[in-house]
Amino acid sequence: MAQDVSLPKLLDAKLQSLVDAQSREFAPLGPDAQSLTTHAASFLSGGKRLRAEFLAAGYRSVHRCPISTTFPTCVLEAAAALELFHAAALAHDDVIDRSDTRRGAPSSHRHFEAQHRGLGWASDAEHFGESSAIIFGDLLLVWSDECFIEATLAADSPEAGRRAREEFRRMRAEVAAGQYLDLVEEVAWPTVPVAELDTRARRVATAKSARYSVESPLVLGALLAGADDEHVERIRAFGLPLGLAFQFRDDILGVTGDSAVTGKPAGDDLREGKRTVLIAHAMEASDAEGRAWFEARLGHPGLSDAEVHEMINKLETLGAFEYVEREIERLLSEAHEKLEAAELDEQSHELLMRLAERTARRHV
Repeated sequence: MAQDVSLPKLLDAKLQSLVDAQSREFAPLGPDAQSLTTHAASFLSGGKRLRAEFLAAGYRSVHRCPISTTFPTCVLEAAAALELFHAAALAHDDVIDRSDTRRGAPSSHRHFEAQHRGLGWASDAEHFGESSAIIFGDLLLVWSDECFIEATLAADSPEAGRRAREEFRRMRAEVAAGQYLDLVEEVAWPTVPVAELDTRARRVATAKSARYSVESPLVLGALLAGADDEHVERIRAFGLPLGLAFQFRDDILGVTGDSAVTGKPAGDDLREGKRTVLIAHAMEASDAEGRAWFEARLGHPGLSDAEVHEMINKLETLGAFEYVEREIERLLSEAHEKLEAAELDEQSHELLMRLAERTARRHV
């Protein structure tokens, strides 16, 4: 059992150790290969680490061990696996969305594109950047798998490890499907009836983010601790509505968030054409002329700050932000009810209540 300062700090040290080890392994390949690990060191730093916190909370909910005192090997390795998988998804997502920034720094494909230009290399710098970011994301997935294998080997029993592996597999497959559905929504809108927009947006939010942000980390922690089916279902019931609240908060921040805090330009989701519940409500609340106005602007990367501000004002007028805020509060209330029904020990209940508030009401 590792003595705790805080889980995020332990996780930072674990990830840096992994990057250092891979850098040494790449050393015989020369400095060009090591540019991957140099980028990984900065790309993996920071972040909310919420998934790791939920995973640890899921583990504690079974063993009822004291909060913030110890973290077994299986928790730390699984938390690293989740963070690496998340980082890989971000690197690939930024290529798909043509995002220029991530956490206040150039996104991976822009980083490698700038490297190409700075060194005066031949051929297409933009294509090199995108190709390198895909490879970089794949490397992170390899590291994620390695860490999760270690987590399952250190689980409370071989059966606990087997069940956790199945949850990890399901989670990753669903995220891939959710990413594809998100891509579909950005191009299929002319064929989708307005009345179906909200349902489709929720489907994407659930598959792409809600489950793997909250529900699956909780369940993975519990499974590694040897939880029975009844316990797993109780924390699933808490995790899903909270995961949706997490994503709905993300949808608001993706439009109105302060770039100095979020690390992404304000209105980024509008420029990328994200068909979120926010947009679904605006479309349902608009007449045909209003919907045409939005469609003419959504997904245009060249939108000026003034145009973004105008779109935000229209979303405000149509009650879209108010609607999503109400949904967040409803989902948070549902999560609280499910947590009460789960009948967890007092410390686990207290920890999950704090994490729920932090998740739904965060500013970044």
